[in-house]
Amino acid sequence: MSLLRKPYALATAVAVVVALGGGLATLAVQAGAQPAAASAAPPASPVDVATVARQQITDWHAYSGRLEAVDRVEIRPQVAGTIVAVHFADGAVVRKGDPLFTIDPRPYAAALEHARAGLAAAEARLAYTASDLARAERLIADHAIAQRDYEEKRNAAREAEANRLAARAAVESARLNLEYTRIGAPVAGRVSRAEVTVGNVVAAGPASPPLTTLVSVARLYAAFDVDEQSFLALINGRDNGADVPVLLGLANEDGYPRRGTVSSVDNHLDTSSGTIRVRAVFDNPDGRLLPGLYARVRLGSSAPREALLIDERAIGTDQDKRFVLVVDEADRTAYREVALGAAHGPLRVVEAGLQAGERIVVNGLQRTRPGQTVAPNPVLMSGAPDPAAPAARASIADNS
Repeated sequence: MSLLRKPYALATAVAVVVALGGGLATLAVQAGAQPAAASAAPPASPVDVATVARQQITDWHAYSGRLEAVDRVEIRPQVAGTIVAVHFADGAVVRKGDPLFTIDPRPYAAALEHARAGLAAAEARLAYTASDLARAERLIADHAIAQRDYEEKRNAAREAEANRLAARAAVESARLNLEYTRIGAPVAGRVSRAEVTVGNVVAAGPASPPLTTLVSVARLYAAFDVDEQSFLALINGRDNGADVPVLLGLANEDGYPRRGTVSSVDNHLDTSSGTIRVRAVFDNPDGRLLPGLYARVRLGSSAPREALLIDERAIGTDQDKRFVLVVDEADRTAYREVALGAAHGPLRVVEAGLQAGERIVVNGLQRTRPGQTVAPNPVLMSGAPDPAAPAARASIADNS
């Protein structure tokens, strides 16, 4: 048994030595490969790069406001009576002069006829006194009538003329009251609901409850408050802002699709808020503008200026600072702090920190560090491939 175990033990020892030798050889190969791998430079990271250029822009300032009707009328009765007809549906759009309500006209038609009868009597009395006065004038010339009688006839003729004028005024008043029984729309616009329905008796005068309200819809005001600095820069001394461009967008609209003009500027600055009230007027061809709606308003500078615009994606945040990565001629990136201005769509104004002609990283910022060598892919500042670049590649997707 001992003779059999010795060859087996020897073979096992040889196998262990061979295995250890192979492992040491492998470690030696790996140790020799590490310096070579460490000396190789990392591959350049592909990024989209755009050239900063100057563009003509208009500075815009954003505000919040509310829409107001150009014309708003509370419809009140001018004569008392019973409502006999309502001629509109609630919320309908009406034209100027369209009938809205009818008050029972019969009492006022009778009053008009009574006034006309009084006018006829006054005219008959005037004709009689005029004839009597003419006869008295012939007699007084021949001294055939007393002076007192002549004065009485002349005074009677004058009273008859005054009574005729009063009767004519009474006819005109009765005619107006009859017209007031037909209540029409004083302006074109949209009516509210009928507050008083058929069969109800209404009183006349400014203290009476309104029958309905009517607002114009062809044009609307947007009222908003402008801060003092913006007022001095954009509106003050410029014909009350008549040449200042104004844009409007509703709460559910993208951007500012509607263009208007400044209509009026308040005559004083509110010292408690440091703002001044401004109203701009906008056309409403589609009828979507309604009084009371929330309005997003942008006020622009009257004269355009040159400015540097960069893509919003190119801007990084470093605590309270904003920065971009500038790419030099050797395709190495460098940290650059920038001062930003207003937004213009997907682009942003750079007030300080960049020069025209410099290249910046616009896509792939999260994968790039300052001092890193990159493989620039030329694109336009909007992100589209630059057709002027000789080797423009597809835009690099930002996987950050």
